[in-house]
Amino acid sequence: MLQTFENQFIDFIESEMTQDQAHDLNHIFRVVKTAKALCKSEGAKLEVVLPAAYLHDCFSFPKNHPDRAQSSQIASKKALDFLGKVGYNVEYFKEIGHAITTHSFSANLKPETLEAQIVQDADRLDALGAIGIARCIQVSAELGVNLYDREDPFSRNRELNDKLHTIDHFYTKLFKLKDTMNTASAKSEAEIRTAFMKEYLKQLGTEI
Repeated sequence: MLQTFENQFIDFIESEMTQDQAHDLNHIFRVVKTAKALCKSEGAKLEVVLPAAYLHDCFSFPKNHPDRAQSSQIASKKALDFLGKVGYNVEYFKEIGHAITTHSFSANLKPETLEAQIVQDADRLDALGAIGIARCIQVSAELGVNLYDREDPFSRNRELNDKLHTIDHFYTKLFKLKDTMNTASAKSEAEIRTAFMKEYLKQLGTEI
């Protein structure tokens, strides 16, 4: 039954989701893949995790929009409206809505259920590792942000400013994400991905 709904989730996000460099369909499919794995390892309800993972970015303000923190609340309402129309089991609506609302970093809300924790973890893991580096550079380029400060690329003698330098964002946010993971499985994966990013910066330091 979930398989039938999964196809509908995909059709919905393909037609309704506004894509940008940070939130495109590939991001969704990666989050879903990770969420499924976390769901299995943590023993969570896939009936909640799967729709929340697919629909968590069905609405999103642009990265630098002043109402960015409201995106997940709007996405939650939009997702539940859609789920109602396709006849999804209403007993899961509250948990799905909560998982979508609390997934967002900018919303700064605490996930209160295991399923919401998994969706948040899966979304944050996608900001780490090889794909995290690529996404960070993509978004920064779209916003016109330089890769690094030529005089002090790793901010040893200046204040961090990720609005001017992409690499600064590794220190202001990305390296801190591993400490925000909720589940044991995500914590372990976050450590691996963060270590890879630190190796990337070491290599970058030898090239500039």
